[in-house]
Amino acid sequence: MLSELASSSKAVGIRQSRKAIRDGRASKVFLAFDADPAVTGPLAAACVQQGIPVDSSASMAQLGRACSIAVGAAVVALLG
Repeated sequence: MLSELASSSKAVGIRQSRKAIRDGRASKVFLAFDADPAVTGPLAAACVQQGIPVDSSASMAQLGRACSIAVGAAVVALLG
């Protein structure tokens, strides 16, 4: 699951992921289960509307580590 984040092109963070979802470039979206629902809720709704699969099984810290960044990530979108 998270191993695909290390080798794939991705958009990390809320703004970049929102843009990728809106532009139809996201193929899968990872939402951290411990992120603020007020932040992730609209992105989850956009994914459902566009038929993009969502994975909510990782924490912010796990997503950050999988993307090789020093901080946690609430949202990561795989591009492609």
